[in-house]
Amino acid sequence: MTVSNWVRAPHALIPGMRIGLLGGSFNPPHHGHLYASELALRKLKLDFIWWLVSPQNPLKPTRGMASFKKRLRAAKQFTHHPRIIVSDLEAQLGTQYTADTLRSLRRRFPNIHFVWLMGSDNLVQLPRWQRWQSILATMPIAVIARPGTTRAARSCPAARRFAFAWRPPSGQFAGSTPPAWTILDGHRDPASATAIRATKTFHTYSP
Repeated sequence: MTVSNWVRAPHALIPGMRIGLLGGSFNPPHHGHLYASELALRKLKLDFIWWLVSPQNPLKPTRGMASFKKRLRAAKQFTHHPRIIVSDLEAQLGTQYTADTLRSLRRRFPNIHFVWLMGSDNLVQLPRWQRWQSILATMPIAVIARPGTTRAARSCPAARRFAFAWRPPSGQFAGSTPPAWTILDGHRDPASATAIRATKTFHTYSP
C-alpha cells in the first residue's frame, strides 16, 4: 500500500490549532461518536474534531461492513456540528494502521496540536494494535470513559506501562509532549455500532 503524506486539510488551518482525531469504521455513526467528540471539544478546549472514517479496520471483519463510500456519506449526514469534520484523510493517506495515520498527519501538519481520541474499551485492547507504543509516542491521547470498561482501562497493560505519562484533562493538554494521556469522563454514552447493527433499525445501512 502506498502511503502519501501530502494531503489537503479538510478545512483552513491556523498554526497552533488544537484538533482531536476520532478514528473508526463508523459502521454506522451513532450518538456515542457525537458524545465523545463534544466531550473532548469541551474538556480539552479543542478547535475542531476530525472524524477519520477508516477504509477498513484491520481488527474488524469485512463481513457486515458497509462500503467505505456509504459509511463516509452516513457520517456526513449524521453530524451537523460546525466543529466536527468528517474526513476521508485515511483513504487519501493510504494508511491501514493508526500508528501510520498519526505519524503521517503529524508530518504533514507539524504546526497543529493533534489529540488522538479513543474509547476506554479500545485502551484495554490497545496492545493488540500494530506498533501500539509508537501511537503514544506520536501524539497525546484522550481516553473517553465508556460504560463497563473505565475501571479496567485504568489498570490495563497500556495504562500501567505509561502510568508516568498520565495528565489531568485541561485546555493545555493538546500541547503536551508525548507520551501523554488523560481520561475524559461524563455521562458515559452506551451507544455502540455493534448494538445498532444488531437491532437492524438502521435499515438503510446494509452493506
